[in-house]
Amino acid sequence: MLVNVQHLSKTFGQFKAVDDLSFSVQEGEVYGFLGQNGAGKSTTIRMVLSLIKPSGGSIEIFGKTMEKSRSEILSNVGAVVEKPDLYRYLSGYENLSLFARMSGKNISRQAVNDCLELVGLSARSNDPVRVYSQGMKQRLGIAVALVHDPSLIILDEPTNGLDPQGIADIRNLIHLLSKERKKTVIVSSHLLSEIEQVADSMLIIHKGRKVVEGRVNDLLNPNQVMLEVITSDNDKATSLLQETSWSAGIRPSPFQKIVIEIASADVPVLTKYLVDREIGVSGLRSMNSLEAYFLSITSGNEV
Repeated sequence: MLVNVQHLSKTFGQFKAVDDLSFSVQEGEVYGFLGQNGAGKSTTIRMVLSLIKPSGGSIEIFGKTMEKSRSEILSNVGAVVEKPDLYRYLSGYENLSLFARMSGKNISRQAVNDCLELVGLSARSNDPVRVYSQGMKQRLGIAVALVHDPSLIILDEPTNGLDPQGIADIRNLIHLLSKERKKTVIVSSHLLSEIEQVADSMLIIHKGRKVVEGRVNDLLNPNQVMLEVITSDNDKATSLLQETSWSAGIRPSPFQKIVIEIASADVPVLTKYLVDREIGVSGLRSMNSLEAYFLSITSGNEV
């Protein structure tokens, strides 16, 4: 595991922004970090980057802790948190060259130019950043995160404020970094359709707590469905299901609903099982997309 977070928490006064959060990121994967605005994504990322101090829990990156190896860890991490901070009156090249020198590594002029080409800014590298579009600023921010050739890249809401073409450009860049450059990428976003297209694994958090974590292909397996079951007695139905082989598929739901991952062929069997035990089944909703599942568990919306 490249990143290992255990029982992480952060409290601001009486408000608990992150609550007992644990997750792990494997080397070489794109890891989607999902949650609605205010769910605790940016707070978690800031703790991972040691920008703010956790109230509790542990963080290991490259098998080391920030307490003992902060400089060593951060020298091999690149990040864009929320929006990039750039010097508006310097050119794209001057910005990137400045950040390259600040990294403490011996980065050549050619390496700076290669990084600008990688993010698609070669043709505009001599223009001042103040005339850049939002998408160009976002790409330059990613170039700043990449210029020192880190192994781990953390992108917090990288497509915020971008048009469809800009979103597609960032998605293609993430693919390139992962598949061709063999980088590990953590992408925080609330744009679920984008995460479906780029992530190998994902974590969904709600109000600072983990709701579900797993491989995207497993969670979106066409032979499996994420089923919302509406019954006359959800507590009794849940208790009965926990005594069956389907118990491993029961997913947390903060809205007193039954959400269960189950083989498509088992749906009628499960329904009969509940009805035979005098549990009325008034509705079944199949959530066969990440977006439908996400909305169900984080907002209570019926999809």
